[in-house]
Amino acid sequence: MVVLAASIMSKNGKVLVSRQFVDMSRIRIEGLLAAFPKLIGIGKQHTYVETENVRYVYQPIEALYLLLVTNKQSNILDDLETLRLLSKLVPEYSMSLDEEGICQTAFELIFAFDEVISLGHKENVTVAQVKQYCEMESHEEKLHKLLLQNKIDETKRRMKEEASKIDQMKIEKNRGNKGGFMSSMGSGRIESSFSDMSISSGGGGGFGSGSGFGLTTDIDSFASKPKGRQPSSATAPPKGLGMKLGKNQRANQFLESLKAEGEMIVEDAQPSKLSSHIATAHQPTDPVTLTAEEKLNVTLKRDGGLSNFDVQGQLSLQILNPEDGLIQVQIETGGNPGVIFKTHPNMNKELFSNENILGLRDPTRPFPTGQTGEAGVGLLKWRMQSADESMVPLTINCWPSVSGNETFVSIEYEASSLFDLRNVMISVPLPALREPPSIRQIDGEWRYDSRNSILEWSILLIDNSNRSGAMEFVVPPADSSSFFPISVRFSATSTYSELKVVNILPLKGGAPPKFSQRTQLVTENYQVV
Repeated sequence: MVVLAASIMSKNGKVLVSRQFVDMSRIRIEGLLAAFPKLIGIGKQHTYVETENVRYVYQPIEALYLLLVTNKQSNILDDLETLRLLSKLVPEYSMSLDEEGICQTAFELIFAFDEVISLGHKENVTVAQVKQYCEMESHEEKLHKLLLQNKIDETKRRMKEEASKIDQMKIEKNRGNKGGFMSSMGSGRIESSFSDMSISSGGGGGFGSGSGFGLTTDIDSFASKPKGRQPSSATAPPKGLGMKLGKNQRANQFLESLKAEGEMIVEDAQPSKLSSHIATAHQPTDPVTLTAEEKLNVTLKRDGGLSNFDVQGQLSLQILNPEDGLIQVQIETGGNPGVIFKTHPNMNKELFSNENILGLRDPTRPFPTGQTGEAGVGLLKWRMQSADESMVPLTINCWPSVSGNETFVSIEYEASSLFDLRNVMISVPLPALREPPSIRQIDGEWRYDSRNSILEWSILLIDNSNRSGAMEFVVPPADSSSFFPISVRFSATSTYSELKVVNILPLKGGAPPKFSQRTQLVTENYQVV
């Protein structure tokens, strides 16, 4: 069998996609494809046409022809099998079987054809394998992206810490400025207030004889200094006084009078502005954002078996612009019979039951807009409970055994093929230790929290390449119950409900607003007891 070319043509003879698998000139392949529409007879039921040199094996697909050009020595049965496989692949990559849909996915189809036919000969592959090869998923690439994302998150965390340090320095500086400004009011009131403080605080702290401020004579000395220059002793008071950061009405009036005189005043509102600026960086930017989140509560028994399995999910909506509030949301569910859906009381239940469309009871009423919090407006909730252990995404087995003066602990995990798990953290409690445990073997990374006496086993990504893994460590003799309960945390980008947002339906007409969907499965309480 030698396939010369695989092509998709319209019924009027226009070539949409063509892939050659042997060395031939462009003029020759164009001549062969141009001759094909003239050779097809009307009303014939054959799926091949022969000429002196080549054979055309074809199959109609709606308004198109899927065509294989082979030599006459090729096995017709193998050619028909190849044609049948290609006819299954074309709808997988092209959403619409017309000229526009084929042209938009031309390169994807060519790549799929290359996976099926190599140098004119058919490869022994299936549709699922071709899709997997074309997606080119790489475990190393996923790990690289996760590492890069973790570095970005760590950098953001450090930026927030530095920002909070800067804010604290500004607050401390602002306290010092207030102390200098208060000194310019005259020594009488400050003398009495500071003397009261020194009496109430006693000799151990505050403004007593051992403090940096001294007594009334020191206050008179720095009160007489020029207003524009701040003395070095006007720093923040000791922590024992419990000074409040809020300003009363009299202090506000005094600061306003200082501003009127031309003094530079640093307000306390800057940290809140900075924090709000940081918060806005994580806000959604698309006009409409829908978030489907499921929280997983699982309790596994240490000897095997499932004690509790509960999934609670919610679909939330965030709309930025008021003009996009008059919409309806069309969704698709995965058809899981164990998932029970419940709409918000303000939603039209009949519309959801009949057409899977989420809309308000009053169609003239818009959805709330603006930033209504991180969760948004809840549209739909669902819940799933099961006693089937195969539904558990990750099982943990812990085997402690005492041998002499040591306890050998072997822990292994097994992940189901339902989800690819990200940022997996398995926390194992340990007895009080003087030194970290001795790790003999581990798939992933580990960290020992000496303060809480917890061994943390982390795996960035669990997919088809590492559905199982193990860790072995050694500690001094300990009871087996001291290694329980084991806590597990992870996340996934797919859910049990398989809920998807299909479209946004504008009620006022016009083009639907651009929307984005976020899907996440997170653990709320996942333990092995």
